[in-house]
Amino acid sequence: MAKAHRGLDGRHRDKTGRIEKKHGNTRVGSLRKEYGATFAQGHRKDMMLKTLLKATGSESLHDYLKHHHK
Repeated sequence: MAKAHRGLDGRHRDKTGRIEKKHGNTRVGSLRKEYGATFAQGHRKDMMLKTLLKATGSESLHDYLKHHHK
């Protein structure tokens, strides 16, 4: 099985070249490693991304970062 390639922006891409999205079961603790310790401040590190998005009314990680993360 071929490995995914890294894009110019550092994000992983699947075999077709499409940028992979974060899954809803990604934990806030994992996202803090990528976006900093202040990511989702006030929320538990074991909270899942899909729960965080629902609690904040965000439609995607991109939307959350745009409106809630500084």
